[in-house]
Amino acid sequence: MVDENRGFARAHPAATQTRTRAEIDEGLRSYMLRVYNYMALGVAFTAVIAMALAANPPLLAAIALGPMKWVLFVGILGLGFMAPRLIFSGNTVLAHLCYWGYAAMWGALMSPMIAYYLNSAAGGGLIVRALLITSVTFGATSLYGYVTKRDLSGFATFFMMATIGLLVAIVVNAIFFQDIGMSLIISCLVVIIFAGITAYETQMIKQLYVSSDGQAVQGQKAIFGAFMLYGSFVTMFIHILNILGIMSGD
Repeated sequence: MVDENRGFARAHPAATQTRTRAEIDEGLRSYMLRVYNYMALGVAFTAVIAMALAANPPLLAAIALGPMKWVLFVGILGLGFMAPRLIFSGNTVLAHLCYWGYAAMWGALMSPMIAYYLNSAAGGGLIVRALLITSVTFGATSLYGYVTKRDLSGFATFFMMATIGLLVAIVVNAIFFQDIGMSLIISCLVVIIFAGITAYETQMIKQLYVSSDGQAVQGQKAIFGAFMLYGSFVTMFIHILNILGIMSGD
């Protein structure tokens, strides 16, 4: 049977290459679907955490009024920095703890914002609109990153510097100015930058796929890809919700 297959490959190289390409494409689709499934579950888990805390006034007050929000903020930044080492440590349990812990901290951090808009005049309407706009924006930019033939790696340095600049601006405005106009400008810039980052990350995640990887390695890559895309999705959602809230006067 092996000799027959080799004979077929020599006699029909084009057919063999087509079959191999089809197998690679199928593996890539399965891998990317795994990434998006992890990401979607992470977003859902974050929503559950945020809604649960929004319904618990004492915990909500501790996050909104105390130093806990800054602890969560630093924790999210720190875990984001350590994620590659933790996820690719070879320990599947640690990789999952890293991802789900990240999603839980985001849920806790955004819970005061979610509670505020749930209790606003618009009810949960603004939250739903922000989620829909974020989903469309994320889907369009991620699709572009997946199908484009253009190499987006050249934007990596720009995205890194822009993200640092925006983080500094957010912290400075939150501590010193608390200016609504500045907050609106920052949120608009965040959405634009992270739309580009989503496309870049999607292309990078796609390029991480290697058909010869074992299930364990592919699983780690899928979690890492979900970790990156999840962060971009949640960041865009928060700032789109902020934009809608400011524009509506809430």
